[in-house]
Amino acid sequence: MKLTFYGGVGSVTGSNYLLEARTNADLTQTHAENGSPRKSASSQRKSAVLVDCGMQQGSHFAERKNFEPFAYDASKIDAVFITHAHIDHIGLLPKLLKAGFKGKVYSTPATRDFAELMLLDSEHILDKEAEREGKPPLYKTNDIQNLIKVWEGIGYHKPINVGGFAVEFFDAGHILGSAIIHVEANGKTVVFSGDLGNSPAPIIQPTEKIASADYCLIESTYGNRLHENIGRRQEELEDIIEETVKSGGTLMIPAFALERTQELLFHMHELFEKGRVPKVPVFIDSPLAIKLTTVYKKYEASFNKEIVKMERDGDDIFNFPGLRFTLTTEQSKEINDAPQPKVIIAGSGMSNGGRILHHEMRYLSDPKSAILFVGYQTAGSLGRRILDGAKSVRIFGEEVPVRCRVAEISAYSAHADQGQLLDWLKPMRISLKKIFVVQGEEGSSEVLAQKIRDNYAVEAAVPKLGEKYVL
Repeated sequence: MKLTFYGGVGSVTGSNYLLEARTNADLTQTHAENGSPRKSASSQRKSAVLVDCGMQQGSHFAERKNFEPFAYDASKIDAVFITHAHIDHIGLLPKLLKAGFKGKVYSTPATRDFAELMLLDSEHILDKEAEREGKPPLYKTNDIQNLIKVWEGIGYHKPINVGGFAVEFFDAGHILGSAIIHVEANGKTVVFSGDLGNSPAPIIQPTEKIASADYCLIESTYGNRLHENIGRRQEELEDIIEETVKSGGTLMIPAFALERTQELLFHMHELFEKGRVPKVPVFIDSPLAIKLTTVYKKYEASFNKEIVKMERDGDDIFNFPGLRFTLTTEQSKEINDAPQPKVIIAGSGMSNGGRILHHEMRYLSDPKSAILFVGYQTAGSLGRRILDGAKSVRIFGEEVPVRCRVAEISAYSAHADQGQLLDWLKPMRISLKKIFVVQGEEGSSEVLAQKIRDNYAVEAAVPKLGEKYVL
């Protein structure tokens, strides 16, 4: 097999890996002049599959790299296997279809349902970005519709065979429907971690571990750090709500529409229902998050046992008194009229687009207010600049001073930290020939790679963009 890294290296975003193989099963026999059988190399079939086809994200929702042609022939790809539905793992799939891809896309059923909503939402934002860059749009709504027609949902632990590759999904515990992808071909196994979860997560099942593999690609978003005690994340949320209410301000939470918003809703449900925080209005100002929450209800059977029991007992974990969903633009604008104190949860999670920008323009300069980050802020994003202590930021062409409190609860991250990543690798350490550390900023990846070498005496490489490895 040959593995090429076309994304997800040197950066958290843009996951895109090409796996190629020539399978012996496809060889046909011919006969030499002496009658003995021989195999014809010319009859070998070359198979190629992608794992993820994600968008680069950072300083702009659509980085210039996203507009560049693919570095491989899309028409030669037999299938694409998707780890989960975040845009940095699926965002270029419609473009792949436009470039000539004729195969099938495979993921878990929940990922397929989420992906359709995520892509439709991003198409609107991408249109504006393309116009600003002076380029044609990456894709349109009909391209997404055509993509969904060739997208098949497959459950965990149900083998898929494509072009000599045997593939199986395991639960990554990152977001609902997220998968670790186990690939076997030519007698070798390769495991793609995708994004691994910060287990135990409030709603979904824990991350599964893989017993053995020859090669592994492991994410490293938090490869150089440990989360604070995840058991205290709800208490820390309680504290910042209480402090902001006491000061009479607005608590802004830029949140990813998928998983993070639902986790926040679940924890706020408990805080408000049990009277642990003062009753104030909470606005979910994200049409996408509202739609995705509806999909969550479709897959309630996939929640962890505690949540399944709560739902069966009639407890709506995504609702509580004072919660208001704002679907329309007019409803969003009306949030300004609601008196402080209040809580606003809005997209996007890194403040690189979406309705959160309007609220940040209004309240970042307010010393009584606070902004709370509950997810990874990639380098170059507006959220990262605020988190790193910028005194002012530019939003919609205007300079906005940052005078509000800036806080972070990293334990709300849906990504495993360094300790969890090493623990996930542990069962495979004896069988692994090589580990590729991906999906992290360079420093984070290098630190995790060294930890792997030190702890497990396994070769660990941090690939560069476009690098090829023969497995």
